[in-house]
Amino acid sequence: MNAILSKASERSPQLGVASAFASATAAVLLHPPLPQELPDTDELLPLLPQGLRTFALYVQAHLLYLKGEYAISAGIVEATLLMGATAYPIPAIYLHLVAVMDYMSLKDVEKAREHLLAAWELARPDDLIEAFGEHHGLLGGMLESVIKPEWPDDFKRIIDITYRFSAGWRRVHNPVTGNEVADDLTTTEFSTAMLAARGWTNQEIADHLSVSVNTVKRHLAHAMGKLGVTNRKELQRYMLR
Repeated sequence: MNAILSKASERSPQLGVASAFASATAAVLLHPPLPQELPDTDELLPLLPQGLRTFALYVQAHLLYLKGEYAISAGIVEATLLMGATAYPIPAIYLHLVAVMDYMSLKDVEKAREHLLAAWELARPDDLIEAFGEHHGLLGGMLESVIKPEWPDDFKRIIDITYRFSAGWRRVHNPVTGNEVADDLTTTEFSTAMLAARGWTNQEIADHLSVSVNTVKRHLAHAMGKLGVTNRKELQRYMLR
């Protein structure tokens, strides 16, 4: 991607921007190192078609989420949606889902639920459920809490997508970074571990997932055993790196 970016920039500013967009997107979503040089956002966005511009703002919001700047990330999402992003259903779904990630990290469950349902309403007419499977582990158990009770068959299909997506993501991610990812966790263990890493108490997790505190403890014990960590501090370092 870096080589393509360098050559493309010499031939055409627009092609260079398109290559920069693709390279930055891969870097943010797959977590290899960022390219050394990228156009400024102010330069990049106006040269992209409007639909891709909307997705680029999702990528920017996702990067801010990874940096722990949840409120700023959510602000970008809210502003982009207010400016008509729903005209492009797929990037709008992705925007809503990163907002779910932000608000769950901020422990604002109602706002997270609002964005999840908005994404779901956009997705259902054309069965655009792939993004839900791709983001499952980052959504903090919202699929289990909101989608599973009302749409159990769709939830099962999303979980199937999650396992297929995770296997492919690891094949790309692990050789590049050298880091192993939580390969052996079930989706429930992953969601529980992610909430714990975000500072949720066992009782808060139990209330959110509508399970007992003992069930939460069991999921966390299994997850920590598989990951080889012994306490929440180590779990946080593992899950959020």
